[in-house]
Amino acid sequence: MGKVYAMAFALAVSCGGTETAMAQVWDRFDAQSGARWDYVADGVMGGVSQGRAELVPGEGAVRLVGEVSTENNGGFIQVRRRFEGGWPDDMQGLRLSVRGNGETYYVFLRTVGLRRVWHSYRAAFVAGAQWSEVTLPLDGFVPSHDGMAPGFAPGDVVSIGIVAYGRDHVADLMVREIRLY
Repeated sequence: MGKVYAMAFALAVSCGGTETAMAQVWDRFDAQSGARWDYVADGVMGGVSQGRAELVPGEGAVRLVGEVSTENNGGFIQVRRRFEGGWPDDMQGLRLSVRGNGETYYVFLRTVGLRRVWHSYRAAFVAGAQWSEVTLPLDGFVPSHDGMAPGFAPGDVVSIGIVAYGRDHVADLMVREIRLY
């Protein structure tokens, strides 16, 4: 079974007047962190992917790095946060500040109604070498498996994962903040 690493990070809600309507910092990866994030790899299910998640203080970011392997029915490494209360029902999506190695990464969302641990709603993004913002509308998240509801209410979301997934590759991704809009 793979080793699970826990990291603590903050829930930081922005109150500044320069934010657009409904845009707020939901989580920022900085030294004043307090909310719980976990590193999880496919070893928990018999896979052989290897990696780690670490706080990068000079960047104010979390870094997910490792080798994703589809051997032995594996294929993921992730940093995940579970939470209660969901998001505001009128939110439209997520904005992430990211930098990486040009690979495709994913955001996995789990909701209260999902019965199997491998079920989620997923959206992909590419993280290039320079810091950039990716926008992921909630209506662009797709169910991972047949039989799942085609969509979900933001208030039903109970966890978010930032994931390197689904193919053999080297992962190197940094995320500085997650915004709701």
